[in-house]
Amino acid sequence: MGIISGYPIGAKIASNFRKENICSKEECERLLSFTNNSGPLFIVGTVGISMFGSTTIGILLFITHLLASLTVGFLFRFWKYKPCSNRFRSSGKIDYQQRKTVSISNLGEVIGNSITNSISTIMMIGGFVVLFSVIISILKASHLLALATMFLEPVFSFCHIPASFIAPFITGFLEITNGISSISTIHIKNISINIIITAFLLGFGGISVMLQVFSIVAKTDLSMKSYVLGKLLHGIIAAFYTFVVIYTIPMFNFNL
Repeated sequence: MGIISGYPIGAKIASNFRKENICSKEECERLLSFTNNSGPLFIVGTVGISMFGSTTIGILLFITHLLASLTVGFLFRFWKYKPCSNRFRSSGKIDYQQRKTVSISNLGEVIGNSITNSISTIMMIGGFVVLFSVIISILKASHLLALATMFLEPVFSFCHIPASFIAPFITGFLEITNGISSISTIHIKNISINIIITAFLLGFGGISVMLQVFSIVAKTDLSMKSYVLGKLLHGIIAAFYTFVVIYTIPMFNFNL
């Protein structure tokens, strides 16, 4: 569901698992590390087709995004690992009697609650996007974004990345939609740089998504450490996979 529906559905489902005591605290933290992802509609449709004007780029980004997510899941397999006998020691055993079942009599209630929760989630996502759009505008108007660009210029120069990517990267680090949109408009001969940076931002998700997840898990006892570390690894691994694919498979070499 996390890879199909996009941010922040994966975190919401993991949080619900914890509230209903379906999974232990450790298991839900592992789920947080890799199940909250960008969806195919956003990656292929919005990023690939609308922003980069290429379905191939969208498919490439989605494949590497998915593979990186699975890789992070494998890496977090032993996050706070406990033997099976102690699996629910800290949270108690699952009480299956308390789990609500769906029947014809309560079908309307279940559908109504689902619609209400969906609308609430959509409004939260939209609110965070608007909030960070305002923050980015303030940073630009106050020249703080330009100041941050000056500090990061030596780092990007060391990595052989043009300085024109610094401001869009910072923007994407805060809110991915605005950042990736800016990155896609940078015209350079080596377009693979645009794609690799986009792969990192899609994997990381940005501070806006991170705060969305924090607002969701705040009502549980889950820690955000696994999520933050997982998304950082997701971004790095996705960028690495994208780099490998572009420079090893001729059909994805967009610089030819």
